Amino acid sequence: MKICLAGTGAMGVIHMKALKKIDGVEVVSVNSRTAESGKAFAAQWGIPHSSTNLEECIDRPGVDAVILTTPSAMHADQTILALSKGKHVQVEIPMSLNLPDAQRMVDAARKAGRICMVTHTRRFSSPHREIRRRIQEGTFHLHHMVVETYFFRRENTNMHGQARSWVDNLLWHHGCHSVDLAPWILDEPDFAVWGQKGPDHPELGIPMDMTVAMKSKKGPLFSMAMSFNNKGPFGGFYRYIGEEETYKVYRDSMTDSEGKEVPLDGTPAFDRQDVEFTSAIREGREPESSAASCLPTMALLDGIDKAMSAEISDFRFQIAD
Repeated sequence: MKICLAGTGAMGVIHMKALKKIDGVEVVSVNSRTAESGKAFAAQWGIPHSSTNLEECIDRPGVDAVILTTPSAMHADQTILALSKGKHVQVEIPMSLNLPDAQRMVDAARKAGRICMVTHTRRFSSPHREIRRRIQEGTFHLHHMVVETYFFRRENTNMHGQARSWVDNLLWHHGCHSVDLAPWILDEPDFAVWGQKGPDHPELGIPMDMTVAMKSKKGPLFSMAMSFNNKGPFGGFYRYIGEEETYKVYRDSMTDSEGKEVPLDGTPAFDRQDVEFTSAIREGREPESSAASCLPTMALLDGIDKAMSAEISDFRFQIAD
């Protein structure tokens, strides 16, 4: 299987590490923002072709699939381009920055008869999968899922300190991953949603703090705090508060209420994810995180975004004389 990789940033590197472990898979072309970065990336990973022109990369002989790790605003148009050329696509969330673009991508995949998969990596993370399994088998009853997503950002750089050509977004990037967990884990797309945001950064032009709240019709609550202003450990911290136990999840590990490690299978999430993408292509089936299965998440984000944009009345309690 021959793959075209678009993007040479942090996510491109992570995909390359995972793809190198899969038998019969070869990255034959890399698309980059600059010629220099593409040539350097291709030399580092032994990729025979690089270009700043995505269409040229997609059209390389024998390319079966495209993995997009490019700026979010490009995702819809790039995905539709690749699908129109008969290629399978794995695209970094957030499937562009709005619900209509996400729907366009799903429609294009159906029309092309090709796989379109979203890299909701947390769906492939061992601890989150274990929580979902226990809920499905009835041994864990979730009351409240609490998420903290923390970074410290003053310049437009990625996790490795490299300059970005696009501005990150707390809701449609980091929030998208976590919001997706709620309907996926509970197998429940119907939530009441609410959100609020702090002031925009004067240079980056994005809100640096957000809170999100959701409630499932099945009962469980979802609460999330996100910040680009936090000094300290960065990343996503998850707390699953249930009837039987409280579990804390960070990256690919999980502990119980006493701080004891919960035994897991140990498979890295990105490895499992790229195996799922290539396996779905080989087996001619929908992948576990198909774009169509992620539309409910995009609808929830759309509702949260609208709630954040709405004017909030100033309620004041008055004590009667």
